Amino acid sequence: MSRIRFFACLLALSLAAGCKAQLASQGSIAPEIQRRIEIQVRSRFSIPPDVDVTLGALSPSKISGYNELPVTISRGPQKTVVDFLLSQDEKTLARLSTFDLAKDPESALDTAGRPVRGNPNAKITIVNFDDLECPYCARMHHTLFPATINHYKGLVRFIYKDNPLVEIHPWAMHAAVDANCLADQNGDAYWNYVDYLHSHGDEITGDGQNPQKSFAALDRTARDQASQSHLDMNKLSACIAKQDETSIRAEMKEAADLHLDGTPAVFVNGELVNGGAVPQSELWMVIDRTLREAGVQPPPEAAPATAAAPAQSGN
Repeated sequence: MSRIRFFACLLALSLAAGCKAQLASQGSIAPEIQRRIEIQVRSRFSIPPDVDVTLGALSPSKISGYNELPVTISRGPQKTVVDFLLSQDEKTLARLSTFDLAKDPESALDTAGRPVRGNPNAKITIVNFDDLECPYCARMHHTLFPATINHYKGLVRFIYKDNPLVEIHPWAMHAAVDANCLADQNGDAYWNYVDYLHSHGDEITGDGQNPQKSFAALDRTARDQASQSHLDMNKLSACIAKQDETSIRAEMKEAADLHLDGTPAVFVNGELVNGGAVPQSELWMVIDRTLREAGVQPPPEAAPATAAAPAQSGN
């Protein structure tokens, strides 16, 4: 499910729909070339008409035959600078992405302190940016638990990070806070709470879709789980009452920095497995490949049940 944003994710080369332009005059770029750049940038990246596009100053590039051309995409105070390459004959506009191969993709995801499900020492880590109100996340959650964790047994560990889509999900942030309050005391209590919400989201929303009633239901469910897990109720109640969003906002920023514009978003050892609720077969294909690369033989898939042969009718 896509996050509704005022400003679309540019660095991933995908922008919201739109048309028109506003380009700053460049002394070394002829007006007709500016217009062509405008048309290409607007059409290729579907920039909305109320978003301004401003060309920066040309500078020498490390790529032979090209100059660097920064393009600022802005709407009010929000802006993003995207670097393009313009050929010296002004006939080609290019976009070059670079990747830091010195950085381990898995270590780029900060999972310190997050509850772990599965084997904590497993070589394969599945990280899911989750929204507890998102129906697509619920679908993904049911793919992971129990099918995936049962299939791979001790070969995989699972970690969830918060990315509540607060623009469209009114109780997602509150749910994330309550879940983290449980996680502060007990990882199993956290996972049981997540399991419940991903199976009973409609009940939390309720018929009247009243956020305050949803908040009360979330708090009540968290306290029920805390009681079952024998947690410190006073500590939990204080945490719930505080509703501290700090850590969740930090993970939302991490998701934005990774150019994730929706949930769920599943990573296998740092590799993003497409977006949205990934089909089980596709997810398992990536896990199997990653296990082999780590020197581990994946478990065989269960053979499909064989249909019984129809009984022969006698004469």
